[in-house]
Amino acid sequence: MPFFLKAQGDVNNGSTTAESAIKYPQYQLKGLLQARYLESFGDNVDVLGIHHATGEVTQSSFDIKRMRVGLNTKLSEATEVVILVNLADFKSDTKGKVLENAYGKYTFNKYIALTGGQFRPAFGIEELVPVDIIKSFDFSNQYYEFGKNGWTSFQIGASATGSFDVGKIPVSYAVSVLNGNGKNAEMDKDNGKQYSTRWVFGLSKEYKINLGLNGGFGKVFKKDVFALGADITSDFRLTDKFSFDLQIEYKQGTNHNLYFSLPADQRVGEVSNYQMRGVYFLPNLRYVVNYKKLTALELSCRYETFDPSYKVNSNVRQTYTPMVSLEFGNAYTGRIEMGFEIDRFKRNVPDSSSYNDELFLIQLQLRL
Repeated sequence: MPFFLKAQGDVNNGSTTAESAIKYPQYQLKGLLQARYLESFGDNVDVLGIHHATGEVTQSSFDIKRMRVGLNTKLSEATEVVILVNLADFKSDTKGKVLENAYGKYTFNKYIALTGGQFRPAFGIEELVPVDIIKSFDFSNQYYEFGKNGWTSFQIGASATGSFDVGKIPVSYAVSVLNGNGKNAEMDKDNGKQYSTRWVFGLSKEYKINLGLNGGFGKVFKKDVFALGADITSDFRLTDKFSFDLQIEYKQGTNHNLYFSLPADQRVGEVSNYQMRGVYFLPNLRYVVNYKKLTALELSCRYETFDPSYKVNSNVRQTYTPMVSLEFGNAYTGRIEMGFEIDRFKRNVPDSSSYNDELFLIQLQLRL
């Protein structure tokens, strides 16, 4: 879950006198700025990745990717309310944007906590970390596509989460029920709901090897839909200064968003014919510098292959994202990133975002 979802440490540890001295509510302010310089080297492809057969093309630009402000309020030891907005969304049509997190959470114990409102349901690796501490410029293509289909990103609904041990293996779980039509929607688009679950098994504490399994089903406009996935993460300490971590994730599911976006006479068969699938590998090498203000140097290169409809009109997209990152301060308080997003499609589609491109990025990130 994002950093706003995590409850603060147990501030009630200590003596009875200390416990009685704790005052509620407690407030924690969060912030994030991501400012970028973009330059596209694609043939008539702009900085947003869209091809233009005719006319002028903007191939270099400065941009504010995110300007987030969040507030985490603890009403009691067990109850918290979280709000997160992205002010950078005001630069375009704000419909369905700006407000990201808006939920309440009640923690009974480590075994179960209930969350309700608008939040990021657990359905993969990328749901468990905020965008400002991921090892690449942005989330994967599959993350955004599954978000359009109601499984990932910010959704409205309810969720139960918790953790327990099976022998020596720590297990965490999440079970969610969602409207499935994204954030800031006035109401569900139909009477159908989407049900999903995630289970994570800690296979090695020393190397932080975790296996995640995801599954979901539901109905969208009375049509059956599904999603599934598996992922693994690891973190190896090579020396006192060098560490290597790796993420691998696979997802597959119904692309009902694509199916219902097509005119009825252009659809090929039922919604079950429209299925998306993808996998990515994200290795990251970290070297702790601790020289003056520079904390660490990181090198990563994510490779992803994703097909939004591999059964009908398949057009596989391969994306390479090499990146070098300079960290200043602790926990990515300050970060300067530089690298490329390189897209290769099985078939170029003129005047669309499905077109080969090489995008150069320099990103400044500041966290509060």
